Amino acid sequence: MSEPGKKPQKIIGRIDKIDLPQLKLYNLDAKIDTGAYGSALHAHHIEVIEQEGVETLRFKVLDPTHPEYEDQFFYFQEFTDKKVKSSFGVTEHRYAIRTSLLLFGKRYQTEFSLTDRKDMRYPLLLGRKFLSRGFLVDVRIINASYELKK
Repeated sequence: MSEPGKKPQKIIGRIDKIDLPQLKLYNLDAKIDTGAYGSALHAHHIEVIEQEGVETLRFKVLDPTHPEYEDQFFYFQEFTDKKVKSSFGVTEHRYAIRTSLLLFGKRYQTEFSLTDRKDMRYPLLLGRKFLSRGFLVDVRIINASYELKK
């Protein structure tokens, strides 16, 4: 329920297909996870390099076995270095980027920590920090945003 004067909340399911246009990823399977604080994206070959005198984060997304994989590096000059508690309760050092995400036809800027999720079912995880922007999770639903795109 929404309170008077507040925008109604959008209902999202436990799984959806998300677009990350800056990373050329479309209809990427995402787990909607209220148990996770932050959002995470599967990445590898993650390293900080110097490019034209500027520290730059370089990484690849997805795995060669993923149907959307392209063997391409992405470069971000704006990034952060964070400590994140993993789902196993272990504190990890991760780099994070801000990028745009398309959901329900709307563009959102959000932060993703980059981590190896190759053993996870979903390469993208959306956590509470993003969901608190006005989403309610109904675990009975899947692909609510994706169905609107069709």
